[in-house]
Amino acid sequence: MQHLPSKSKLFHSLHTSLSLSLTSKNRAAEQNCLSLLQLCDSLPKLLQLQSHIFKLGLQSNPLVLTKFTSISSELNAIAHASSFIFSPYVETHYFDTFLFNTIIRSYAVTSYFKDNALCLYGKMLSYGIWPNKFTYPFVLKACAGIGELKLGQTVHGSVVKLGFDDDSHVLNTMIHMYCCCDGGVEYGRKVFDEMPNWDSVGWSAMIGGYVRWGLSSEAVGLFREMQVVGIEPDEVTMVCLLSACIDLGALELGKWLEAYIERENVPKSVVLWNALIDMFAKCGDVDKALSLFRSMSRRNIVSWTSVIDGMAMHGRGTEAVSLFEEMKNDGVVPDGVSFIGLLTACSHSALVEQGKGYFYSMTKEFGISPKIEHYGCMVDLLCRAGHVQEALDFVKRMPIKPNPVIWRTLITACRAHGELTIGEKITKELIKYEPMHESNYVMLSNIYAKMFSWEKKTMIREVMAKKGMRKVPGSTMIELYNKIYEFVSGDKSHSEYKIIHQMVDDIGKEIRKAGFVASTSEVLLDIDEEDKEGAVNRHSEKLAIAFALMKTPPGTPIRIVKNLRVCEDCHSATKFISKTYKREILVRDRNRFHRFVDGVCSCKDFW
Repeated sequence: MQHLPSKSKLFHSLHTSLSLSLTSKNRAAEQNCLSLLQLCDSLPKLLQLQSHIFKLGLQSNPLVLTKFTSISSELNAIAHASSFIFSPYVETHYFDTFLFNTIIRSYAVTSYFKDNALCLYGKMLSYGIWPNKFTYPFVLKACAGIGELKLGQTVHGSVVKLGFDDDSHVLNTMIHMYCCCDGGVEYGRKVFDEMPNWDSVGWSAMIGGYVRWGLSSEAVGLFREMQVVGIEPDEVTMVCLLSACIDLGALELGKWLEAYIERENVPKSVVLWNALIDMFAKCGDVDKALSLFRSMSRRNIVSWTSVIDGMAMHGRGTEAVSLFEEMKNDGVVPDGVSFIGLLTACSHSALVEQGKGYFYSMTKEFGISPKIEHYGCMVDLLCRAGHVQEALDFVKRMPIKPNPVIWRTLITACRAHGELTIGEKITKELIKYEPMHESNYVMLSNIYAKMFSWEKKTMIREVMAKKGMRKVPGSTMIELYNKIYEFVSGDKSHSEYKIIHQMVDDIGKEIRKAGFVASTSEVLLDIDEEDKEGAVNRHSEKLAIAFALMKTPPGTPIRIVKNLRVCEDCHSATKFISKTYKREILVRDRNRFHRFVDGVCSCKDFW
């Protein structure tokens, strides 16, 4: 007689078969759900799949939740995914590092919810789930977006504590984080210097950090070091360096970078093309910028806007308008940024009626609501053309509150066109609104100089002194023989300052012979005219031009970059210098380019 299996063996066999069957079904359901999520391309479908996940009992499955989070992020629905994942119906003890990394990353790449990434990082730790080396680049990216130095330093401490401070990806992101925080560049450089291994990403992050905070000379210097150690720059490095060239006005360095890109076959994406166009336009060679633009096989709205902006800066408004119309005919729809470039072009070329027409077409033709920058362009357009009263009326009708930039534009116009009483009134109101902004006091002081109200002018100077304010000194940079030189008004720090100052005096004598008369109304003191003329004679652009005349052969063009607006006296003097010394002089100030040739400026005095 055959022996029958015992009851315990029978139940064990049935339990095993049932478990295998259930596991197989769960895996099939899991794979089905993952496949459906992969195909999901809209929010309604995502909501349907969420219900499907509940029906299948997979709401606590970390693999399914991770995929759900990833797809939600692609559909800009990460907030919805987060509310689902952390709902009472989901058992969080199944969560793992991979799921949290995905949620943190999804928030870190958003524009406005980066702080949620840090909150989730804290929640991850509170759940007892340990971060890994893939967690911290996302957390540090969120810190970079928030820009709080102490927060970043706290995360840095955790990185060191957990032993991830030897991972290049973590360290590269840490450099970027520090370089995005006010006061963090030095910490970023310390991390960079102590890295066990360097790659192009780390170099690009540090170079980009210097550029971000206006330390462009340091960025160029670091690039020189990068070449010495033999690290090949990538596209990101090149874009950062081209931005540094713009800041410094270093056209020759920009040309070298373009040649390097060609020689080393650095891939030229649209972003790099656009950076080259922007560099050439803003460093003074707008024709080269246009040539590059014409040679592009594929353009985007940034390409068009860059070349339109370039034409605007050089006072070639008619060409900017022509490019704008060409862009529309090419099927590219203008955006708010391209209209800023267009309106600036109209302003710098006194194309008043065209500017008005384009401003009103923004809403009527393209449905773009003007922002404060567009209203500012219109005020500038009217003011440069001398239509001060119309500009005042325009400001009164604005549907949004004018900002201080608009009021300062009006004040400058009032002073230039003799509306001194109106200018005085506006400036006093602006000082009430911005009591610690030194330029407001300087403008009021200059208005009183025009009025010959020396007592009031002296009073303004005394108020500035009591408040600890001083006029921002003008500085001018010039690139000669692959080196950047910087001059400050009244500068005596240069090793050849005595010779340079003597050259300035000699230039003054020569241009006075040609008919130049100094404009001294902007000097802050009530002193005699001879002393005032000496004061304006030491402005930074005159020192830079004198240095260039000393160091370059006759006939060589001179290119300089100034941090402030060119003053009336220096503008007039440079016209005479260009004619007397037979030099083309290109000056980039805070607003635009001035090309001086044979005594004439390209701005036609609409500066």
